[in-house]
Amino acid sequence: MKAYVLHSFGPPENLHLTDIDEPAPGAGEVLVRIRATSINPYDWHHLRGEPVVARFMDGGLGRRRPTRPILGCDVAGEVAAVGTGVTRFRPGDEVYALVKGGGFAQYTCVPEDQLAPKPRSLSFEQAAAVPMAAVTALVAIRDDAKVRSGQRVLVNGASGGVGTFALQLARAAGAEVTAVCSTRNADLVRSLGANHVIDYTAQDFTRVARGFDALVDIAGSPSAWAARRVLLPAGVYVVVGGDAGRWFRPVDHMLAVTAMGKLASQRAVITATPIGPASGRDLVELTAHFDSGAVTTAVDRRYSFAELPEAVRYVETGRARGKVVITVE
Repeated sequence: MKAYVLHSFGPPENLHLTDIDEPAPGAGEVLVRIRATSINPYDWHHLRGEPVVARFMDGGLGRRRPTRPILGCDVAGEVAAVGTGVTRFRPGDEVYALVKGGGFAQYTCVPEDQLAPKPRSLSFEQAAAVPMAAVTALVAIRDDAKVRSGQRVLVNGASGGVGTFALQLARAAGAEVTAVCSTRNADLVRSLGANHVIDYTAQDFTRVARGFDALVDIAGSPSAWAARRVLLPAGVYVVVGGDAGRWFRPVDHMLAVTAMGKLASQRAVITATPIGPASGRDLVELTAHFDSGAVTTAVDRRYSFAELPEAVRYVETGRARGKVVITVE
């Protein structure tokens, strides 16, 4: 089979399209014929080995060389074979999954409990846009912000992969949602259900927005202390990510948010995305949202498998609206 193999940290050119042996599913595993994948910041952080401080953290990027030779955390495809003990899936089933790596290939093995049936309403390309971004958004909205009907939620970075799902999930929970994005993306977030839009190119939302129950911050653009001004005294500041940097960012921003949460009345939470049985259960929940029509995908660009490094370069610019997906031939 063909796969993009990474031997050393660096630019997208370090992803080498290589012929390797097709994996065989072990006990409790499912071999998936990948039909589509997508690009996430998670992938290019592992590609670049940045921020460098993350190389020295437990379970990090790898100190001298990548810990994951095949990147790609989003998988959508068909079951090709199953290992012993697998009972929920059989060959031919259409599935999707959030994995730690292996998506930039034609085949990969996935533990059964990480797989979920692909939403019937989505194509493989649309389904590939879901796992990392939508699971992250679900955890941020459902678990960390604990959004309830009637609350006011502000989503900073609403036009990106996680943001487009976060604003829709908040709306599905019955919240009134204000989206922060650039002028060019205002129509997109409105089409996804945002009640109000703040254009960050014209206004600083930390100076004009007040009285929110939750701030879900994907862009990480404001300081922690400026961000808390938009919240009610009992509000919650949920940080999903932040501006990337070579050495420390967004780790330094997350540390500042943690400190704020200890000193201010508002609660502060750093969203952690589960990859394992919990993400498999979350995808089952998300499938219901997609098939009911409550949530949809926003796909900015589609690339062929041969164009995957180019797709990574585009996502690294930070200008993608929604998701960038790859068709795996």
